Amino acid sequence: MATAASSPPIAVWQQEGDAATLQVSGDWRRDGPDVKIEGTPPPHFPAHYQLEKLGAYDSTLPAFLLAHFRTVKATDQEKPELPPLDSLPDNLRGLLELALAVPEESDAKQSDPSSSILGRLGSLSLAFWASLQALLDFTGQTVLSLIRFCTGRARFRASDFWMTLQQCGVEALPIVALISFLIGVIMAFVGNVQLTNFGANLFVANLVGIAMVREMGVVMTAIIMSGRTGAAFAAHIGSMKANEEIDALRTFGFNPFDFLVLPRMLALVLMMPLLTVYANIIGIFGGTVVGSMVGITPALYWNQTLIAVDLTNASLGVIKSVFFGVAIAASGCMMGMAAGNSSAAVGQATTRAVVASITAVVVIDSAFAAIFTMLGI
Repeated sequence: MATAASSPPIAVWQQEGDAATLQVSGDWRRDGPDVKIEGTPPPHFPAHYQLEKLGAYDSTLPAFLLAHFRTVKATDQEKPELPPLDSLPDNLRGLLELALAVPEESDAKQSDPSSSILGRLGSLSLAFWASLQALLDFTGQTVLSLIRFCTGRARFRASDFWMTLQQCGVEALPIVALISFLIGVIMAFVGNVQLTNFGANLFVANLVGIAMVREMGVVMTAIIMSGRTGAAFAAHIGSMKANEEIDALRTFGFNPFDFLVLPRMLALVLMMPLLTVYANIIGIFGGTVVGSMVGITPALYWNQTLIAVDLTNASLGVIKSVFFGVAIAASGCMMGMAAGNSSAAVGQATTRAVVASITAVVVIDSAFAAIFTMLGI
């Protein structure tokens, strides 16, 4: 540990003819000040070392010397394998000889930030192709697991399925109710301000009802479940991956997709339509509260809602919720299965799961909007 009396580390390069001398002074500590370099490092190994003013040192000094040695060897292949180290202390000389005897790994170096645009484009293309392959592999494994489930050959614990069903359903009701109620209230307030200008504030019921059952109810429920349940799936499976529990399942003959992915997928797909209907009802109730505040009686508001919301409109959000449930569960489970074997990797997998699931929800909703428009629904 550096003290107040520590002197700063200094490296002075001196050129005498064809030979270079390196003068090293000060205390070379990891927690000390930065190294001050005087002179220009030569393109060859130093022939002599002046260490009379060298104080205490740790790995900082051998790392500095080793970096210069490897730079010289990389630029001039005719240099000898080992530089002259005779004038160095025995412990430092032995450490450097041992380090130089092991070849440097190619992936240990930092990537060149000034790579070409074409190189970066190639890296992005390869990363996209790898992600696409992983997605196709996960999709195929999930389909095979579903086929095994339909034929009675999939093995998972029923208690895990019912626990996941409870977490996806009953335990999500409070947050879904809160967000849906507030969404209904906000749309009713905004709609009332605009429709009052035309003396048509009664049509607030139409606005809130159609918006909730077609878009807002299912989309907000999907976003809530992405941040709540999709992230939980990724964190749970990622933790099992880090603790090698998934490898243990394979060792005991269990298919991880049957045991971990399938029950979560089924539970979320079953609960998403129910949560969507629940969110629609709560959102319409929020609009009713605002309507009663602006002079629309609950009975009149409800009758107007029934006129505006027919069976077709009411079913659109429920249909989309099934696809949203598949996307959210697949994103969470896929990122969890692909997580690394560390706690930091689990956090990264959780973040990627939330981003991927919300992105998938928006893309799927946009596709449905285009399809419904073409069909005139």
